[in-house]
Amino acid sequence: MNNADDQRLATESIEQGDPTGWFDKLYREAADGNAVVPWHREEPNPLIVQWAQSRVGGGGTALVVGCGYGTDAEFIASLGYETTAFDVSPTAIDAARTRFPQSAVNYEVADVLAMPTQWRGAFDVVIESITVQSMPLWVRSDAITAIASTVSAGGTLLVVSGIREEGVDVDGPPWPLTRTEIESFSSHGLTTSEIEQVTAENRWRATFVNNQGDTTGN
Repeated sequence: MNNADDQRLATESIEQGDPTGWFDKLYREAADGNAVVPWHREEPNPLIVQWAQSRVGGGGTALVVGCGYGTDAEFIASLGYETTAFDVSPTAIDAARTRFPQSAVNYEVADVLAMPTQWRGAFDVVIESITVQSMPLWVRSDAITAIASTVSAGGTLLVVSGIREEGVDVDGPPWPLTRTEIESFSSHGLTTSEIEQVTAENRWRATFVNNQGDTTGN
């Protein structure tokens, strides 16, 4: 499957009013050997690794958004976090469980636009890496709100995304985030700690903290 096919699956799903349904179609194609999941890495994302290495200690609870085949989730769990990782694709979750049969990660099927209510304010560390950018603009605010809502009092959210200039339209997926969109994570009960523009990777790496324990934005 080439990039045009990837975009075709997304376009068909979005036109049917289902902004996340195309993910499982892609993973099923990949399972049959007819596609490549373009965002999959055999090694954890170096921007996540560098960030984690700069933190003191581990432990607590962690959530990995849009975990795919589980590479980043396994890395986070290796740091001592009680890790939950989810993806909207049952095929991806099945593959992650098969890939890591002895894993301590709790792999779950869930949609970022309809996450379990018990996840609200439940995680000390939340990792969002290039999931929001794979969703169309009209659901982006809802996705950002949902992700921000999972951060516990005193917890931290890490966001990694491609960079898009303000006012520039792109044919996605992906639809990289503008700085304004990155900053909007802080309008949902979180405070901006740092926003980095990593030029070598053409990525945002941003950290937000829940200093007040209000992740609802109210």
